[in-house]
Amino acid sequence: MSKPLINRAAYYLHVGALLALAAGSVHALEYRSSARHGVILYEAPNENSTKRFVLSANIPLELIAEQGNWLRVRDRDGTLAWLAKTDASSTRYVQVSKLADIRVAPQPQATTLFKAERNVLLQLLDNTGTGWLKVKHRDGQTGYIRIEEVWGV
Repeated sequence: MSKPLINRAAYYLHVGALLALAAGSVHALEYRSSARHGVILYEAPNENSTKRFVLSANIPLELIAEQGNWLRVRDRDGTLAWLAKTDASSTRYVQVSKLADIRVAPQPQATTLFKAERNVLLQLLDNTGTGWLKVKHRDGQTGYIRIEEVWGV
């Protein structure tokens, strides 16, 4: 015998509400950067755990989770590790993935200001929402790079 129509409707309404709540809890990717030279990434959220890596300043890291005074992060290569919150900066940087042109305007035909080699770190000033990022080189030059040419955004 089939379930009454009201019970089935209530069931599907309940399931739909749960799915909507779950969808609402999905977060956009969030990034931080290493705050200074010599930042240590650990195996576990504890300074007595195994030290995995030592980072230079301004390395972009994807934030995965927070636990007390620790952040679970992923680097460009996909490596997961723990970082003390005090060693993370909210000043955003991106890391160039391949030789890329930095342009004077967010357009493919715009004049090239300079070329950035793989692994160059650029300060992220703005995400234009059009596939272009406004970035600043440590020497002070400001321009635009295609979003697919960097990691960290």
